[in-house]
Amino acid sequence: MSLDVSPTLLADAERGDVREADFVATVRASLPYAYDLIARLAGELRGGSAEFADNTTPPPSERERGQLLRALASDAVRGTLERHFGVALAFQNCHRVAVFRPQDVGGERHARFTSPRAQLLNQSPDLRDC
Repeated sequence: MSLDVSPTLLADAERGDVREADFVATVRASLPYAYDLIARLAGELRGGSAEFADNTTPPPSERERGQLLRALASDAVRGTLERHFGVALAFQNCHRVAVFRPQDVGGERHARFTSPRAQLLNQSPDLRDC
């Protein structure tokens, strides 16, 4: 299961009334590695002048890798994290996540990061089954 959903939040969802802040809190509690990694990268982006901030360090275990994959594979989770942190997420292989300013999506650096060439160059035998 991807998220640990409280009975209250589930009841809200059944009624159709889910506050994004409650969903963010659930994501943060359920996928702490992914949440903290994206929060850190968003802070680095805000605090610097680089076009993007990215993570090149593999997660410490398969548990954390799974959290990152679940967060980025879900449109709802990914979109919520993008809105919450004010960034656009980009993802390569099983751990290289980057944050861009939303206005830079489609720009030259973003296009390079998300290109097939960049994906191919960011591969290694160690990442084959990650």
